[in-house]
Amino acid sequence: PFFCSQRFVLVFMAFLGNLFVYTLRVNLSVAIMCMVRSDEGQSNLTLSANVTAANISSSSCGESAGDRARSVSNERAEFDWDKRTRSELLVMYFYGYIFSQIPSGWMASRYGGKQLWNVCMLISAICAIVTPISARTHVYLAYAVRFILGLAAGVTFPCVHALLGQWAPPFERSKMASVTFAGPLVGNIVTFSISGVLCEYGFDNGWGSIFYLSGIFNLLWVVAWHLLVADTPAKHPRISAKERLYIQTSIGKGVAKKVQRVPWLKMFTSGPLWAVIAGHLCNNYVTYTLLTSLPIFMKESLNFDIKQNGALSALPYLCQFVASLGVGYMADLLLERGFLTTKSVRKSFQCFSFVGTAVCIACVGLMNCEMRQLAVALLCSCTIFMSFNRAGYNVNHLDLAPSYAGVLFGITNTAATIPGMVAPLIAGILTPN
Repeated sequence: PFFCSQRFVLVFMAFLGNLFVYTLRVNLSVAIMCMVRSDEGQSNLTLSANVTAANISSSSCGESAGDRARSVSNERAEFDWDKRTRSELLVMYFYGYIFSQIPSGWMASRYGGKQLWNVCMLISAICAIVTPISARTHVYLAYAVRFILGLAAGVTFPCVHALLGQWAPPFERSKMASVTFAGPLVGNIVTFSISGVLCEYGFDNGWGSIFYLSGIFNLLWVVAWHLLVADTPAKHPRISAKERLYIQTSIGKGVAKKVQRVPWLKMFTSGPLWAVIAGHLCNNYVTYTLLTSLPIFMKESLNFDIKQNGALSALPYLCQFVASLGVGYMADLLLERGFLTTKSVRKSFQCFSFVGTAVCIACVGLMNCEMRQLAVALLCSCTIFMSFNRAGYNVNHLDLAPSYAGVLFGITNTAATIPGMVAPLIAGILTPN
């Protein structure tokens, strides 16, 4: 049985690891609202727009909600970074993240993903803890820390896929992947929910506590991961003989062998792999736009105050978390009962995900503060549709080649990191005021 098995322990620990990786990725998106003073001395046109927005806020969106949010932010703010600097800080993570994808996929497939991920999580924790010091020293030092953090965090998904390739039987792949990749969603929920409160009530001027706490929890995970997890069922000291035999016979003996040579040419000329790359890239554009811009959208466009902002920014990810767990079980059930083939499940779930996401996210752009409840509902619907990719492109790497799953995810995630580099910049360019 899956529950109380060693593969469940692996999935649960990977879930927590992904959770903590995303707390480090997202925390700056919330903290930066408390770190940076609101813009002063803007042009008359911008001031007029702000006055108009404030009037709308007072009359129809709650009395001076936007002004209260700016007041709370300015009390703890220490920096005068302009919009370009803030956007560059947010994307610097992805400049580091993109470089470690393919190398870490190869290393995880060749040598195992356990220790590689553990070492990089240790580096990530240190980066989080030194972030307040670096920001107060010089913005370029903050750039460097975010770059190193992204470089270390980039090994996460290739390592996880390499481990799942060794541990996930065919009829449990969607389920195990869904639980594992629910970790980032819970990381978003926790970070958005708590960071707004820490901004106002936390230690070290509020925003500093966000980075210190996320770093400490990462350190605790590093210790637990080292003690509880193994690269393969054959190497696990506490796995039962029955579970080891079940996994090895379900996946195939060849998976347990180390990858000696990677067929790069065959990979890059594979049509199915290019389909996964396309799906991964398109999905991540929406994902990264929400991750980096949602708190600012809640504050500046919908006029929610800082405490409301955190909870409401987390709500779409809570909906996605619940939906993604059900999607994994549903997909595995359809496969196990023979209702659909693997190919049909992957294609239908992915297409349903993209159509729903596209409609909802486009409609959100039409909302203003007078329709902010509808905007939040549409954002929640958008993320629910996004959860269907858990049984689409996200797990398809394991179907195509379990032995090379880490390498394949490194390839697709390299392309899918490009939206993380450009989405915040594009959002900043499109919203100068």
